[in-house]
Amino acid sequence: MSPDASMIQTTHGTVNPITAEIIRYGLLSIPNQIDVNITRTAYSPLVYEYKDYAVGIVDPEGRLISQSQGGIPLFVANALGTAVLDGIHVHGPDGIVEGDVLISNHAGTLGQHLNNVVMYTPVFECGECVAFMCVLVHWIDVGGMVVGSIAPVGATEIYQEGIQYRSVKLWSSGESMKDVYRIIENNTRFPRQLLGDIESQLAGCLMGRDLIAAQVRKYGIETVRGAIELMWQRSEAAARAAIQKIPDGVYRAGSFLDNDGADLETKMPIEVEVSVEGDEMTVDFSGVAEQVNGPINSGREGGAVTAARIAFKYIAAPDEPTNDGSFRPLHVVIPDGKFLSASHDAPMGLYSAPLPTVIDTVVKALVDAAPEHVAAAHHGNFCIHTLTGYDPRTGERFHNLSAADGGWGASYGHDGPAHYKTMAHGDTLAIPVEVQEVLFPLRIERWQVRQDSAGAGEWRGGTGLDKVVTPLVPCHVHVFNERTGCPPWGILGGHDGAAPRIAIERPGQAPEEARKANVPVGPGDRVHVLTSGGGGYGDPLMRDTDRVATDVRLGYISREAAWRDYGVALDPDGSVLDRETKTERARRTT
Repeated sequence: MSPDASMIQTTHGTVNPITAEIIRYGLLSIPNQIDVNITRTAYSPLVYEYKDYAVGIVDPEGRLISQSQGGIPLFVANALGTAVLDGIHVHGPDGIVEGDVLISNHAGTLGQHLNNVVMYTPVFECGECVAFMCVLVHWIDVGGMVVGSIAPVGATEIYQEGIQYRSVKLWSSGESMKDVYRIIENNTRFPRQLLGDIESQLAGCLMGRDLIAAQVRKYGIETVRGAIELMWQRSEAAARAAIQKIPDGVYRAGSFLDNDGADLETKMPIEVEVSVEGDEMTVDFSGVAEQVNGPINSGREGGAVTAARIAFKYIAAPDEPTNDGSFRPLHVVIPDGKFLSASHDAPMGLYSAPLPTVIDTVVKALVDAAPEHVAAAHHGNFCIHTLTGYDPRTGERFHNLSAADGGWGASYGHDGPAHYKTMAHGDTLAIPVEVQEVLFPLRIERWQVRQDSAGAGEWRGGTGLDKVVTPLVPCHVHVFNERTGCPPWGILGGHDGAAPRIAIERPGQAPEEARKANVPVGPGDRVHVLTSGGGGYGDPLMRDTDRVATDVRLGYISREAAWRDYGVALDPDGSVLDRETKTERARRTT
């Protein structure tokens, strides 16, 4: 065997496989290091607790190299590379130089709401740009009609939702652009918090830039590029192998959204077609609703492409690190003018709210084709409820944004997980009760399992939450609740999860149902949030009776539900009554 027999040939020359693995893990670790530092240094709890951000590395062609493990899928699926490519388009191939730091939240480019701001900086070595370090952070407020900038009631175009920064240089050749900082400071309601978050975001970009440059200096440009090529090839091969296990065919599924947030009486159809041919997949969104007047639109890159990529990654090698190679077997079809491919000036304040349902629907299309590899529907609802007002303790404005957790769908051999946010969120966390009560003038009276919310099945869905928030000062609550008419569906005989519900409860009055509303509340009022459970998988009468009894004991389901949904009879101490149960189950199956 020759000394070079173990070397791997790439378009950038030969690479030692051991060296390639070292480089791979080095590039995977950099975004994770930045992720930790942002959590430690950010000012806004939406960033340091909720983790509404993502970190990644892209190459000069906008192709994703690596991402932080905790990054929000909505962001790393597409936004980082899209922002970089637009910056190159705006400034020209030689217009971004060493020491530049750019920001972009341009709706016509990213197709997301304006709070999502990508910051990126080039990595130069030997006078050549080898990569871009990117950090996307949800800025707490970018102006517009409402506090927090998202979900402005009555907005009909993006310009009412805040200020746009299209590939603007925050730093130029290593010098900060004080005029740009001043524009940012005077176009937000929370300058202290936002500028603190920006410094954390900037530090992450600069630290990541230096760590990437150190890798390149150590191993050489061509060796690093060869290792990246192998990373992409490995992820692509894993995705193609997963698709090949799905029978060729055209698969369809449908669902719907309650409304667009403006016209509350009109449902919005989501019809998808998934085609599998060999080791490639096409997701066709031609059947989804047209662009709407409400704020749930998204552009093609932030809507259709992002949703398809998240669903695809769920199905195709989800354990393989995500990068550009992961999505090479995927093709996305959507005409212009759909609510997932809206025009650049469409309102997008709540662009992300429909995407979990879109993702669920793509997965649903493949239930019959790959029943052991997909799950029933998850709660798929951001269930946004924000409290906004002035804190008498500080005299400052406050804004407490919450997106509720819920149950995920059951899958073959597994009950659905709980309680988590949506597939679009990834690993974003709930802000702890103690932190919310310290930072904001509110009290969280209840945060517990919502009994009987999980869809019944041989494997049941995850449970929803029962949460009650009481404001301690006069303020406004903004609510955006979805999937009340299209609860999380069960599959292969499994039952649906319970529909979500939000109600405003005022002393001496009947509860006021709130689906999409912005209303005043005060001390003594309660915001009651009930989130969905996930859909069930398989016939509930096939569920192990001891597991039903355990669910009753833990409070996940009631004794009544054990009998109604599972045909399981229990004695007063919670033990299964075997004879009665067998008789009842036999009766129901004849």
